[in-house]
Amino acid sequence: MGTTEIRVHGVADRGPEATLNRPIVSRVAGDRDAGFYQVCPGYGDPHGAEGTRLEAYHWSGLTGGTATRTFSLVLLLPFMLANIAIWMLPPGGRVGAAGKALCRLLAATLTAMYVLSIVGVALDLLAWQCAEYARCLEGRREISWLGGVLPGRRLALLALLPILGIALMWRLSGRTWQLPEDTTSTPPELGADRLDTPAFWDNRALLLRLRSLHVGISLATLDLALLLAVAPHHRGLPGYALLAASAGLLAAALVALCLPQLEHPAARWSRRAGRLFRWAMITLTGLTLAYAAAPRAPWSAVGGLPRYDVLVAGLFATQMVLLLALAALVLARRPGQGRSALLGLAAPVVVSIAIGLAVSYSSGLSFGIAEYLDRGSSPTPARPLPPGAPPLSPPAAYRWAALGVSAALLFAVAVAALVGRYQRTRHRRTAEETVQREYPEAPRAAPERVRAVVNKIIRARAADRLAPLLLAAYALLAALSFGAAGLSVLGQGPENLARRLGGPPLARPVIFVTDLGGLLVGLFALFLFGAGLFAYRSSAMRMVSVLWELATFWPRAAHPLAAPCYAERAVPDLTRRIAHLTAGGDAVVLSGQSHGSVLAAVTVLQLPESSRARVALLTYGTPLGGLNSRIFPAYIGPDVLREIGDRLDWRWINLWRRTDSVGGPVFEADDKDRDNPAVRVDRQVRDPTGLLIPAGDTVPPEIGGHRFKPDDFNWAVGELVGRLHSAGPGDGGLRG
Repeated sequence: MGTTEIRVHGVADRGPEATLNRPIVSRVAGDRDAGFYQVCPGYGDPHGAEGTRLEAYHWSGLTGGTATRTFSLVLLLPFMLANIAIWMLPPGGRVGAAGKALCRLLAATLTAMYVLSIVGVALDLLAWQCAEYARCLEGRREISWLGGVLPGRRLALLALLPILGIALMWRLSGRTWQLPEDTTSTPPELGADRLDTPAFWDNRALLLRLRSLHVGISLATLDLALLLAVAPHHRGLPGYALLAASAGLLAAALVALCLPQLEHPAARWSRRAGRLFRWAMITLTGLTLAYAAAPRAPWSAVGGLPRYDVLVAGLFATQMVLLLALAALVLARRPGQGRSALLGLAAPVVVSIAIGLAVSYSSGLSFGIAEYLDRGSSPTPARPLPPGAPPLSPPAAYRWAALGVSAALLFAVAVAALVGRYQRTRHRRTAEETVQREYPEAPRAAPERVRAVVNKIIRARAADRLAPLLLAAYALLAALSFGAAGLSVLGQGPENLARRLGGPPLARPVIFVTDLGGLLVGLFALFLFGAGLFAYRSSAMRMVSVLWELATFWPRAAHPLAAPCYAERAVPDLTRRIAHLTAGGDAVVLSGQSHGSVLAAVTVLQLPESSRARVALLTYGTPLGGLNSRIFPAYIGPDVLREIGDRLDWRWINLWRRTDSVGGPVFEADDKDRDNPAVRVDRQVRDPTGLLIPAGDTVPPEIGGHRFKPDDFNWAVGELVGRLHSAGPGDGGLRG
């Protein structure tokens, strides 16, 4: 029986050549996006430990690969975070169903915010405010023609810009990495949300429904913004009838998002209903545009677009209410098995971050366009405008949200500095004791060398200690800022409220801080755009591409505009390849590093029993037992991890280091029952291998951290090959 070692790389991949540690490789299966590679004959030894045939699965083409694709993912980041949140919900029947409904409603508010941000530029700033001021139109041929057009027709014409944005959303939400062959012949039942269900990675039916509903919500949002401005001026039955129809269809779409039947692939009625709903909204939008452009008595546009500020403020207030409801639902659940991140509040925290990013984009776009249109005149009441200058200004809700999001970000940074300084002494003492215990040669090593290892151990666990506190602090202040933005429906911006409470002495610093907040969120949005553009050109920005790959592992179940899930292509690829090799008589050692280990583990759950009998699993630098198990307890919890071991008859070795900031043990450290096979999975690897300079070398061994080389795990491959041939158990312990 031959053995093939399939290596699955992690994030920030450097190519199949680096994965196999060979100079020239060739693709033997798959395509440029995701494929299997072997060593070219004559260009290096094609065999690994114990004579295994080396093979690498290269999947990074599904996530980034180009600066253009990564730049587009930056724009979709709020939608990706909202989509991840639905997978972070704690396990539970009714709690899970209600939590999914709330997550989908929050994702719908992000779609509405996306449309309202374009409406704010096209209809509010351009068609309504700028078109009434000669100084704004002067010297600008592209918009000067607006001055001679009636307000209703201006709104109807420039409504084409939001419609183009909605069409772009429709096109982007249809992308998928699934192949036509990756579909089940029989529709699965509602239990298809388990990782071991073949249809888990086939969510095309759900995606089509979400796509139709979100496009309908987008068109309904645009229609409401138009009709709330035009219908009260005309005061006719057609306008109010269209307004009622738009509100009714919007409510129907929101109700549909909450239905459990939305996830049922066999519910064919939902496809017909989605198609009918979509065409109804398109027809209603056409009627709304015709109504806005219809001839009517001349009227002048004064101030901002009527009731647009009410829509924006109401959206922020709705988001705060939904966030609080989701947090209360999660906190009210019964405690489950194992630890969960942020007391189970990971979902509402991540959604609050998604809304904060969307606020950054929307505020940056609105304030930036307003600054351009009014030719540099500040739209705030801090300074008087010059004569004839258009008083262009986005709604007060954006000022509240910008102030709150920037304050939350600054507060989180301050908490990180203070808490890190407070805990530094205690964690340093613990790390020093660990080094003295695991390295007998520590007293003879140079102090600088010992200090470097101690600092690496401290930094490796810093994220686990500080991240929950920072995220909780940010989420709390961000949610409060959304509530304050919702209160702006009363027409009170932060500077107006400060002037009423404390007069000019209080108003001046509030105006300054608010302006600074708007500047910060705008700069933050520009930073994200630049980071996405240079993520694959600069090693300093490589972490950005890592975040995108981590964010796109889960299928789109909450928002259709999230980036396509690469696992929906990678997992079937690995399943088919392993089935092919085992059917030919080979055994397979599935070797996964970092996030590649997550792909390898969930692949085991998809393998048929005939293939699993010839498969062993090796993971190293894996976040399975740490980040994934705590953040996604309903899908990668302790029970699922034990199920993976059981299906492989515990032919599983996991290597971890104290200096690794991502990876760690898969199972709880206090589980020391020697009759329990799970205790033999985790093997701690000492890193570095020593503190002194080895004989024949000139420098001490390097600190590997999260980087693993083939020499670091070849011994584990050899042990697993022996188990595949003899089914002998392995021993645990520390390996240097």
